[in-house]
Amino acid sequence: MIWHKQVTFWLSMLAVFVVACWLLSSVLLPFVAGMALAYFLNPLTTRLERFGLNRLLASLLTISVTLLVGIALLLLVLPIFSSQLAAFITNLPEYIVKLQNLATGEKADWLRSVIGDRMPQIRQGLSDLATQGAAYLLTLLQSIWTGGQALLSVFSLLVITPVVAFYMLNDWNSMIDKVDSWLPVKQRPQLRELALQIDHAIAGFVRGQSAVCVILGAYYALSLTLAGLNFGFVIGLVSGMITFIPYVGSLTGLVLAAGVAVVQFFPDYTMIVIVLCVFFFGQFIEGYILQPKLVGESVGLHPVWLMFALLAFGYLLGFLGLLLAVPLAAAVGVLVRFGIQQYLASPLYTGEEPPAEDGLVS
Repeated sequence: MIWHKQVTFWLSMLAVFVVACWLLSSVLLPFVAGMALAYFLNPLTTRLERFGLNRLLASLLTISVTLLVGIALLLLVLPIFSSQLAAFITNLPEYIVKLQNLATGEKADWLRSVIGDRMPQIRQGLSDLATQGAAYLLTLLQSIWTGGQALLSVFSLLVITPVVAFYMLNDWNSMIDKVDSWLPVKQRPQLRELALQIDHAIAGFVRGQSAVCVILGAYYALSLTLAGLNFGFVIGLVSGMITFIPYVGSLTGLVLAAGVAVVQFFPDYTMIVIVLCVFFFGQFIEGYILQPKLVGESVGLHPVWLMFALLAFGYLLGFLGLLLAVPLAAAVGVLVRFGIQQYLASPLYTGEEPPAEDGLVS
């Protein structure tokens, strides 16, 4: 049957795509980053085109302004961020030791009253855990820092990515028309509808969640800095930037900020509460204002599925996997929902006689 051949063909193309990404992951990053940037900026370019600019000039203006803003932000943020991150990595073992002493030291009467004579065993266990945790976290942060420096110094990302984004923006409409012409004629309307749903899911999350990350990162960094928290700028910025991973960003920032606040301000509970309130208020504005307004309810990406996709693709393909995780997760989600709808309408589910062959099953 024809639909068997179609399924075989598309599964084969998917397998080729996955293998190609895996084999070429080390060189694909600037190209995928350029395509992601073009996708992100396409609505602005299209709007400029509607104002009377031709596509070439609109694309050039969009990329130029984006580059200027990006360079300005790097010049302003990078020196502070890099110095604080380096200091945080250096002081992390000392902070963990201080936290351990506060929890199990001589002044920990509250803990001693709870566990009684088991205090030495608890102290030893926490000491081992803190040592292992500090070593792991320190190695992780150092690798992130080293990778971040390498990322910023890679020639391809600084030069090739904007060039790819410009050409993608300039040729966006013609590329869409060309891909549309390749679709099977009889199934073209249904495939177009699926593509629109995938685009809606990707755009709703990528563009909306990017705005949420930027707003929360700026809020956390500024609020923690004004509160006088050591390394508040880097903790706040990182917390906001990883908010796209559900619950992980806010929880990571809360744990780091609370730990630093306890070491820095204890026994001044007022300042510790202020730091905690910064994150609680951030969660409030994210959950009740930013997410509903900027991301919306129609994205269709379940938090658990999104976390799995980010971790799985990040593990397999590194930073390239993080760029591909959301669009692929959105596409798979749309296709799975479509498959379920087809199954519920099929004789396999209803037990009725099969209808005349039509659509994708013809």
